[in-house]
Amino acid sequence: MTTPLPVAGRVRVRRAALGEIAADKGAFAAVLALNALAAAAGLVGPWLLGAIVDTVKRSTGHAAVHTVDRLALLIVVATLAQTVLSRYALYAGARFGERAAARVRERFTDRVLALPAVAVEHAPAGDLATRGTADVDSVAATLRLAAPQMFVAGLQCLFIVVAVLLLDPLLGACGLACLAVVTVALRWYLRRAREGYLAEGAADAAVADTVATTTVGARTVEALRLQRQRIDATEAAIGEARRARLHTLWLRSVLFPSVDLATTLPVVGVLAAGAALYDRGAVGLGAVVAAAVYFRQLVEPLNAVLLWVEQVQSSTARFARIEGLAAVPRDAAPAGPVPGPADDRIVVSGVRYAYQGGTDVLHGVDLDVRPGERLAVVGTSGAGKSTLGRLIAGIDRPRTGTVTVGGVPVADLPPERLRRQIALVTQDHHVFHDTLRANLLLARPTAGDAELRDALAAVGAGEWAADLDAVPDLDGPQAQQLSLARVLLADPHTLILDEATALLDPATARSTERALAAALHGRTVIAVAHRLQTAHDADRIAVMAGGTVTELGTHDELVAAGGTYAALWHSWHGD
Repeated sequence: MTTPLPVAGRVRVRRAALGEIAADKGAFAAVLALNALAAAAGLVGPWLLGAIVDTVKRSTGHAAVHTVDRLALLIVVATLAQTVLSRYALYAGARFGERAAARVRERFTDRVLALPAVAVEHAPAGDLATRGTADVDSVAATLRLAAPQMFVAGLQCLFIVVAVLLLDPLLGACGLACLAVVTVALRWYLRRAREGYLAEGAADAAVADTVATTTVGARTVEALRLQRQRIDATEAAIGEARRARLHTLWLRSVLFPSVDLATTLPVVGVLAAGAALYDRGAVGLGAVVAAAVYFRQLVEPLNAVLLWVEQVQSSTARFARIEGLAAVPRDAAPAGPVPGPADDRIVVSGVRYAYQGGTDVLHGVDLDVRPGERLAVVGTSGAGKSTLGRLIAGIDRPRTGTVTVGGVPVADLPPERLRRQIALVTQDHHVFHDTLRANLLLARPTAGDAELRDALAAVGAGEWAADLDAVPDLDGPQAQQLSLARVLLADPHTLILDEATALLDPATARSTERALAAALHGRTVIAVAHRLQTAHDADRIAVMAGGTVTELGTHDELVAAGGTYAALWHSWHGD
């Protein structure tokens, strides 16, 4: 059963965005100052142009020509100043955006690593991957490009409007009235954009999830001839993604035509109103020309603002998905410091457990695992073996009852201490695209080459893993051997093996398990045994059925008792 990861609300996204500004307020202040100066320099030209028109209209001769030349030179200087200031403003904005994007990526990585394992396992396979790739990339691009450029454009628009209003309030009011169409379209778009882009992000995640699960289960799909069903599921997910994208495209098709109107209406409005006012003597010709030029200058930044609005809305929705990881429920932290375990004794007492939304799969399990013991847990599929292993490993917390190590609840141990205390190894493993040495040093960063080779040899990987600097392309059994070699290097107090050797052939699996037992002599080893030969080699065997432990004893004792284990053993041997 999958549980979708949460999405942050508007308030949290706004707080996170403001937090990015506060984290680099010096750079943000520099962006503000440079853009303000650039915008101010850009206002000089139209004002001087209006002054030139008025000068030419009032007088002629050498003095007028000298004045015009001087004003034209000032326009050139102001234009150069604006160009230089704009260049450094964009540079400062890009630097701020890059640092902010880096913080978003780092915070996302930290939050993913801090997620409870159960939350990661229950999340749709493609959801977390999409948040860490497409969503983070979109937010990073916005912080790097859209945010600085929108800020620059917005500041320019503000300064231009103020300049026109100061030049002549009537002309300014006429020009602003012509922008009403843009305002109405923008408000309509913003009311619908967030939900549309959230739906688009969820649809993209569903496509990634469907493809990922089909790829991982490709062998099962082929064996059970489920190709048609998986193709139908993929096409359905793609169809939903297409509908979501068409919806956001429709929103843009309403917004973007308003951009075209915004480039012409204010200038036309100012010229029309200016002509009427000039005829009545209410405004000078220079003011009309300056106002028209100002509103013509408004076209470029206004276009930038409206065109980037779509990118910002999309990124805001994706930012909400990224920030939503902070809302993933964590287990309640202990009230105070957790003492270290007194010893390695594991006690399971009265444990009941149910997966989310389901009924109990464990029903009052009691088990006492002695330090240094090799315990095998056997039973039919669905008996609760793997679930018990997860509880002992501290991945899940029991609904009722306790699982303790050395008198301390396992799930309360800090992550670093828990990983040193108990390690769970399953048939699921990950090999990073790096050298063998780098993959092994994850378990013990201080290990030397001799220790790395000893660990590989102990799990039967000595031959193919001779070159520690190689970046190998491992098959399933080799990757499993590498995973087991990591366990030897980590040297946990307690090791839980749940199908950890399932990909190895029976002979290799048995020799590997014995090598592990020898290498971890004195450590506690709990093996969820799917091969009864593994149980035969254990010190004790716990038999599970119906979510509880029904038998406990040595191999000989349980065979002699003639119960469930004896039946399994005889069936295994074909008796």
